Amino acid sequence: MRTMRAVTLAAVALLVTGIGACAGGERSSVTVLASWTGGEAEAFQQVLDRFTAQTGIRVDYRGTRALNQVLTAEVQKGAPPDIAVLPSPGDLGGYVRRSAVRPLDEVIDTGAEQSHSPQWLRLEQIGGRRYAVAIKTSLKSLIWYDPRRVPGLSGDRPPTWNELVELSGRLSTGDTAAWCMGMGSTPVSGWPGTDWIEDLVLHRAGPAVYQRWAAGQVPWTAPEIRQAWTAWSQVALRPGHVRGGVLFTEFGDAGQAMHTDPPGCLLHHQASFVIGDSRGAALDFVPFPSDGPRAWEVSADLAALFTDKPEARELMRFLATDEAQSIWPAASHGSVFSANRGVDQAIYDNPVSRRIAQTLTGEAALCFDASDLMPSAMTNAFYRAILEYLQSPDRLDPILRQLDQVRTAIPATDWLNVPCGP
Repeated sequence: MRTMRAVTLAAVALLVTGIGACAGGERSSVTVLASWTGGEAEAFQQVLDRFTAQTGIRVDYRGTRALNQVLTAEVQKGAPPDIAVLPSPGDLGGYVRRSAVRPLDEVIDTGAEQSHSPQWLRLEQIGGRRYAVAIKTSLKSLIWYDPRRVPGLSGDRPPTWNELVELSGRLSTGDTAAWCMGMGSTPVSGWPGTDWIEDLVLHRAGPAVYQRWAAGQVPWTAPEIRQAWTAWSQVALRPGHVRGGVLFTEFGDAGQAMHTDPPGCLLHHQASFVIGDSRGAALDFVPFPSDGPRAWEVSADLAALFTDKPEARELMRFLATDEAQSIWPAASHGSVFSANRGVDQAIYDNPVSRRIAQTLTGEAALCFDASDLMPSAMTNAFYRAILEYLQSPDRLDPILRQLDQVRTAIPATDWLNVPCGP
């Protein structure tokens, strides 16, 4: 009896010792794959470091500009990262169809969901289930300008489309063009032009048509879509209205001419990341002209869970919290934006940044960038069509027919139908 009791006590002691060693030791690490390198990677690492400091879970971050190629290969090998941050919902949808990512409905804490903007909760869903956490978001549908050089513009009274076209004519004088514009972005040159077409469809045809078009349910040859291209030509193809070299100017360099003296261009249709430029603090924006209720195009980098490792689930929960969502915006001095309403607006250190943050988390209608929603074959064809149209505008109808041939060849199951607006 005494011998049995001694054996039992020894077993209990061993169990307790084992638990203590496990609790005191390093927990399993988590692998995260994303496209961020350089300064962006350093900013995101601050988020991951905070998580490690709180939990003891080490995070192995890998940043690569070849994200889709690397991730596709690793998924095919059956060895994906625990978490990957995807640049578009279209990419996310592809992995959902392959059952490569796990739903988050039972992973994310209720408190985090309450802080997350209700619209973003819907934008992160596919087929009625949540599959992503928006790590950082961007507001599109913006026209940037320097109030000192274009004093007639004001966000209090956004111009109509016709007023904007007339203003373009007045501003295009001598060596100064109205518009800064650049299509270069290897290997996806042309995407800045897709933002123009998307805004014109959204704000002239309305959110319902926009949503159906992004879901592959409206032909590219439909009047509402064709009219968006012809409207864009009123500024993009008018002699002297756009600063030269639009096809070869890198999108990141296009707005630099706003800051020269004299300026090379005065208006810039671009997303909220413009304010991150050191000279962006001098700029303001007006919303894209709308024929109906105001809506905004948005984009986001979306974290998705590729394994069911407990430590990975814990990191996903952390990424959704106000604490995690505040770190990068604070480090960027207000040029990176969160989807969380609980993030302190004081971290956005200028009024323009705060307006953007309030729009992204408020009640205004938000619609995902249409080309980000489309299957990759459609998106790539859209990019190429932009470049072809700028070179051969007389070929608009054949270009649209070619786009529609691509649309009809894509299986219906490959399209996403994501809500546009509240």
